[in-house]
Amino acid sequence: MKSLLALSLLLAAGVAWAQMSVPAGLTPGSMSRVSPLLQAQRFAENFEPALAHPEQARAVKAKLEALRARTGAPPNILLLIVDDMGYGDTGAYGGGESLGAPTPHIDRLAREGLKLTSAYAQPSCTPTRAALNTGRLPVRSGLLKPAMLNDKADISNEILAAKLLSNAGYHTGLSGKWHLGEMDGTRPWQVGFDEFEGFLGVVNSYQEEHPSAPDVANDPVLQAMLRSMPGDRSLWRATKTGGGKALETINWENSRDLDQKFADFSADFIRRAVQQGKPFYLSHNFSKVHYFNMPSADFVGRSATKDVYRDSVVEVDAIVGRLVALLEELEIADNTLVFFTSDNGPEEDSYPDTGVTPFRGAKGMTTEGGVRVPGLFWWPGVIKGGRVSDGLFDLTDMFNTSLALAGVDVTAAIPADRYIDGIDQTGFLLADDGQSAREAIYYYNADMFAGVRWRYYKMALNELQVGSGTHRDFGGLDNVQLMTPTNGYMYNLYLDPRERKSVLIKKGWVPSYALGPLMAVHLGTMAKYPPEVAIRMR
Repeated sequence: MKSLLALSLLLAAGVAWAQMSVPAGLTPGSMSRVSPLLQAQRFAENFEPALAHPEQARAVKAKLEALRARTGAPPNILLLIVDDMGYGDTGAYGGGESLGAPTPHIDRLAREGLKLTSAYAQPSCTPTRAALNTGRLPVRSGLLKPAMLNDKADISNEILAAKLLSNAGYHTGLSGKWHLGEMDGTRPWQVGFDEFEGFLGVVNSYQEEHPSAPDVANDPVLQAMLRSMPGDRSLWRATKTGGGKALETINWENSRDLDQKFADFSADFIRRAVQQGKPFYLSHNFSKVHYFNMPSADFVGRSATKDVYRDSVVEVDAIVGRLVALLEELEIADNTLVFFTSDNGPEEDSYPDTGVTPFRGAKGMTTEGGVRVPGLFWWPGVIKGGRVSDGLFDLTDMFNTSLALAGVDVTAAIPADRYIDGIDQTGFLLADDGQSAREAIYYYNADMFAGVRWRYYKMALNELQVGSGTHRDFGGLDNVQLMTPTNGYMYNLYLDPRERKSVLIKKGWVPSYALGPLMAVHLGTMAKYPPEVAIRMR
């Protein structure tokens, strides 16, 4: 492992780290033992180091204790996860009206809550959903790529936040897209969720007769053959105690109404949880705006552009508004954390039925356009309105943060045989001037370690690029090629957010004293806690 680390760092930074003591970063204590530029503290050896902010921790503790004394209940948690929405689609992030699709309800969350400008997902759907639910990078669970029909994706060996929260007295539910395994034993109600209504895969897998694919749409024999092949195409309703029931088979025509059905389920789930007097954890996962988009009837032509993508953005916004309004109607908004995000950057394979991002790249890539996503937190009376922060936030952090809000001791709940990459960010989110507890973001192209971000410096050991490496044309899963530079690329993301010019040679101190040590310690965790998938370096 030492030789592998030395090789990787030589290739990445052009600096030999033979004298660096990597094990010092793998035991509880300060990362300053590895490099004086690093300040995070490792509180347990199988948890990611976190920056300590004692004053904000005390302030948040007092705030939550006062809230609990007033409400008599732990807070509810509502996750709103859009599929393939671009960083720049909503008004809060520069889109909205300027793109012909106003998003007043989503924009309200930003205006009255906390807007993150450096929130990170994984490059594609299944990996992000695995990270969000488990607090672990997908290379650790083996869920590296989007699961297709009849895929053998399996999350059953992982510990989901929903399971721990259900055990702690929460009513847990998942609405909409799952995409973490369709096999028996891997379904939402079998791995921790008390209730589920949705589908197990991804919506385009059920839309073979889409009009833009005339080779199938106009061939009923081929359609019938495809429908007879293995793979789950059902809309499910299920409970942990009662099992699952397939309600209908999803196809191109009825897929337009899926998000309205999911909104109905989520609204009913929230109402029932309140009636039962139980705190809830609800993960609401849109089918939109993943291709092939077809807005429900009431939203056709609602955008200025009248196209299916922008109409679908308007529909997503309306559903966000509906669920937030329900929290207010039930008078529980002041005891509910709402988080709005996307599972990756915009896909560009179905352009122009796609979103937008100000960054380079798109879904399927570890350039910022593929992994930097909207991140909005709303909690009236708890999160100070109008805050904007560029503090680092990874979607794995929602695992630790949700459990912390519920009062679950995550270090006691997680077995010592697995590593948790998420960080408790309650202080960052809830303190009026909260600072992020995360020191670094790590990037992966499937099983290939792709680099790290520290502050606003990003090191890329490899990149998926479009065209012939000229940053032109379209990104996405179908249009990229792997680039593995001899020395790696390094960018200043404040000066060069589109990652157009490497400054590795000019800023050699950054890989030498910060990014290099971070990579070494991170890969050291992979050696100490072997992941499901062997990591490729180049």
